[in-house]
Amino acid sequence: MKRFFKINPLVLSLALVAVILIIYLIGPRFFEIMALKALDLRFMVRGPIQPGPEVVIAVIDEKSVDEIGRWPWPRSKMAELIRALGDDGAKVIALDIGFFEPDNNTNLGLIDRINQKISSIGVNDDRLLRLLEREKELADNDLILARTIKEVKTPVVLGQFLHIERDESIAHLSPEQVQAKIAEIDKVINSDYVFVRAPSADVQLQGEAFIQAFMPEINIPPLVEAAAASGYFNMFPDPDGAVRRVPMVMKVRDKFFMPLSLQALRYYLDGADSFLEVSHVGVERVGVGDVALPTDEAGRLLVNYRGPQKTFPHFSIADILAGRLAKGTFQNKIVLVGPTAVGIYDLRVTPFDSVFPGVEIHANVIDNILRGDFLLHPNWAALYDIASIIIIALLLGLLLPRFSATIGPLFGLGLLTVSVVANYALFLQGYWVNIIYPALTFVVVYTGITIFRYMTEEREKKKVKGAFSHYVNESVVTEMLKNPDMLKLGGEKRIMTVLFSDIRGFTTISERLDPEALVHLLNRYLTLMTDLVFKYDGLLDKYIGDAIMAVWGAPLEQPGHAGLACRTGLEMMSTLARLREELKAEDPNVPYLDIGIGLNTGPMVVGNMGSNTRFDYTVMGDSVNLGSRLEGANKQYGTNILIGEMTYEQIKDEMYCRELDSVAVKGKKLPVRIYELLGGVDVSPQKIKLARAFHRGLTAYKSRQWGKAERIFKAVKEHFPEDKPTQIYLDRVAELQKTPPPPDWDGVFVMTTK
Repeated sequence: MKRFFKINPLVLSLALVAVILIIYLIGPRFFEIMALKALDLRFMVRGPIQPGPEVVIAVIDEKSVDEIGRWPWPRSKMAELIRALGDDGAKVIALDIGFFEPDNNTNLGLIDRINQKISSIGVNDDRLLRLLEREKELADNDLILARTIKEVKTPVVLGQFLHIERDESIAHLSPEQVQAKIAEIDKVINSDYVFVRAPSADVQLQGEAFIQAFMPEINIPPLVEAAAASGYFNMFPDPDGAVRRVPMVMKVRDKFFMPLSLQALRYYLDGADSFLEVSHVGVERVGVGDVALPTDEAGRLLVNYRGPQKTFPHFSIADILAGRLAKGTFQNKIVLVGPTAVGIYDLRVTPFDSVFPGVEIHANVIDNILRGDFLLHPNWAALYDIASIIIIALLLGLLLPRFSATIGPLFGLGLLTVSVVANYALFLQGYWVNIIYPALTFVVVYTGITIFRYMTEEREKKKVKGAFSHYVNESVVTEMLKNPDMLKLGGEKRIMTVLFSDIRGFTTISERLDPEALVHLLNRYLTLMTDLVFKYDGLLDKYIGDAIMAVWGAPLEQPGHAGLACRTGLEMMSTLARLREELKAEDPNVPYLDIGIGLNTGPMVVGNMGSNTRFDYTVMGDSVNLGSRLEGANKQYGTNILIGEMTYEQIKDEMYCRELDSVAVKGKKLPVRIYELLGGVDVSPQKIKLARAFHRGLTAYKSRQWGKAERIFKAVKEHFPEDKPTQIYLDRVAELQKTPPPPDWDGVFVMTTK
């Protein structure tokens, strides 16, 4: 169970993705707003696109206010505008303006006061009364506007407002007045959906999925009766204040009202029928004619904005009334009439602008429907989001730990780029899917794995440093920590060089010294020798009493490891000479120290070896055993440093050696050549002379030229009487002359001791 729950990058990724999925299902407001802002960013990256030519906007702008006067204008001005647009061939006129109260007309008030005065003084003149009645009709701007709407051939759609709840805007109304306004809903002509369909009779059309309105704020009756239709212009901003969705249906009591944009489009399509389909979950389909709109369950349509304000043509009403525009400007157009002046409130926030005319939002909706390039939040968006979260987490958990510190960030950046590009490609195809949660997954999981790897690597580095700091030079430890991939702590076979050193006659020395002095001497000697191993980047394998075992080529691979080991052996001898002088100066009776060193290069197995609870990092193999036997063979040959044949092959061009013998090690059939290591480039000429003369004698010996070999070795003996290998070969030659070897003799000496 403990093993199953062991923390690793994949388990960590799954744990983090579980947290992110919980956050996703909860849906905090912060992340909702971030997703909306990310949608806005996609609009900004995409940039403006050209809308169709069908929709134009007649605007109440600053120029119109300056020329015509302060808003609101007399309704007669609106009548002039409608007549001008109708005469120019507009196909539909939609007013993003409400006429909820009678026009405040001073002339009309004056005529009413005159009528009252005439009645009070008893004047009863039919001609006067008819004149006043005619003047009243001419002065009644509401009647003028209603009459104009009826007379023009262009259908006029009025805008209206639906109160969502009883808020401060209608707090002054008495309950009776509220009920009276609600009752006016039946007076509104052609404002709701023609067909409302449900899949079965048990579907309740009172569901909460619909946007419910409290009461309508309708236009004055003469205008309602004159207009072709009415449509609401309500808009509901998202939590961050921007308008991205427009309701295509709102419910008041048992009626389902249509928006201004859809009503305008109906008449542009020659009075096409509208339809609404509902189900248990809310709105299934909203449409006009043959076009179905992809709304959500609440009947809201995502607006695929064409661009910033004035992406659709704006025409100042001042220019329209003054006749400054070319004839036919509005021919067969949907003309939306609405305010854009800053002083008149109908400015909204959209993905492109923080100040955007509300009337142009209606234009975007109409153009979306005409072009059919809707932006929708598909039903499979939640599955896509969850799949993206899980896939990104799994890819990071599985692959990121396999990459180096350089490749890892590039992989992460590439994965995030693919996710963003795929998301943007879907947006260009009309699908809005969430990018925030996949991006959050990437940031959280990538950061979590990076921190986990850092902590793990730091722990491993401390472990490695603690394990090797007593065995190798600090620079080697540093290199191991920089390149941990180069370190393999399991069993591995590679070519390495091993060094064995041992103090000659240590038993005798220990008998002559008291324990305290012996320990002091041994520690002093081992410290100097160990420092030399570290100096040449060797691995101190172990101390075996007074013996030292060191390895080159582990734990990191080392080019030239044989040369490093040989230099260590040579410097051990020179350091030992200085130590002897120091010890003699301190105490003339101190025992004489001498050591033998064996070096061998070859295939060895390196790694942690031992039991499950106790193990050492060490090397094993025949090549290691030969190195140990070469160290012991120094006593037989009277030498200090012996090296194996493979070691010689690697250092022969940089150091001087003397071939001593070809030996068959006990337990092995194949012979090996062994060499005495004489020194580096600074070796004395005498040693070089000795090695060359000795080699000539050895060549004669191996060729069975006993007499020649004897003469050469005797000559060497005269010049170098202390050279024990020369004496060994003189003894062998004398023995072989007495007892000649068999014909298959190959000059190999069999080593009978280990």
